[in-house]
Amino acid sequence: QVQLVESGGGLVQAGGSLKLSCAASGRTFNTAMGWFRQAPGKEREFVASISWAGGVRNYADSVKGRFTISRDNAKNTMFLQMNSLQPEDTAVYYCAMGGIGTALREYAYWGQGTQVTVSS
Repeated sequence: QVQLVESGGGLVQAGGSLKLSCAASGRTFNTAMGWFRQAPGKEREFVASISWAGGVRNYADSVKGRFTISRDNAKNTMFLQMNSLQPEDTAVYYCAMGGIGTALREYAYWGQGTQVTVSS
């Protein structure tokens, strides 16, 4: 069974930065992974994804140039560096394993989420 545990969320002022981590355990860490987010009253949406070797990285238009996805396979951990945060980035952020695209159905495993709140 795969377990994904997010950390690094919190409260930050607009313009600030946060770095999220997602630690994976329970199986070989040899698949693509991604980050999604869900704001109150909205559907869960794609944020970024990264291939196993890190050579392919995809971003939602809303975060391009501000967020950077990366991974350390030796430590079974994925990261999301978030800079220039804005109030509209406020959401619960989820890591997911098994896909590289933007559709939720591509991802077989999900973490419990970490709250990111950006104050204006």
